[in-house]
Amino acid sequence: MWTLSGFIDEISPDFKQQCEVASGLGLGYVEVRSAWGTNILDLDRSQLSTMGEILKDYGLKVSSIGSPIGKIMIDDDFPSHLERMRHAVEVAQTFEAPYIRIFSFFIPEGADPDSRRDEVLNRMRALAEVAKGADVILVHENEKDIYGDIPRRCLDIVTSVSAPHLQLAWDAANFVQVGVRPFTDGYAMLRPHVGYIQIKDALLTDGTVVVAGAGDGEVVETIRALRADGFDGFFSLEPHLGDVNALGGFSGPELFTQSWKAFTEILTSEGIAYA
Repeated sequence: MWTLSGFIDEISPDFKQQCEVASGLGLGYVEVRSAWGTNILDLDRSQLSTMGEILKDYGLKVSSIGSPIGKIMIDDDFPSHLERMRHAVEVAQTFEAPYIRIFSFFIPEGADPDSRRDEVLNRMRALAEVAKGADVILVHENEKDIYGDIPRRCLDIVTSVSAPHLQLAWDAANFVQVGVRPFTDGYAMLRPHVGYIQIKDALLTDGTVVVAGAGDGEVVETIRALRADGFDGFFSLEPHLGDVNALGGFSGPELFTQSWKAFTEILTSEGIAYA
């Protein structure tokens, strides 16, 4: 039985509508990234409390905090960002979320990412140390234009930091957008370190994001391999079928449902049970 989740702020800015649609699709878990147009790490205690009440009303739990940690330039101030990481841990604990999504810092345009390796790894070690103290797992998303955008550098991060509280989030669409065939080029290399799956797909020709199975993200091949490997983690829908903005992405209720339908049809056709 695989467990589905999703970045529900792609449904609506309003948190109650986010939960209403998610619950209506049968999701038992959600990934929280923003509510009421505000990033999850910038909401006050009262707003977080309200979110908790709404989640309870709809019988939903939180799989991960979709944080923006690590989504700054490598040259930006780090001590203040590390403090923000500590707040992300507090938010995760508030919602009893086992995971926090993070990134590995944007590299200046034109610079060789490998030339910034040492600084990236130092920062990732510091983030992992914060997670260790709180017993929460960080999952690194392979975002384009950050250090860990391609499989080789994703592997470098997790093996060099070598911390049980740092794993990888697998995002097929993001790999496609940097010219990588995810399953062909990265699965065998990264699978031992993958703890979380983000569901979206994209076209190699121009990077356009599409529903799972409609692009070049080799989603079906990956799903089959994960089943054969005995993977038992979360699969989080991140459609990005409409607008992409500072908070992440937006799809609306209809396109979010379309994304859910495309992925669950793949699971059904493969004989995989999900909840």
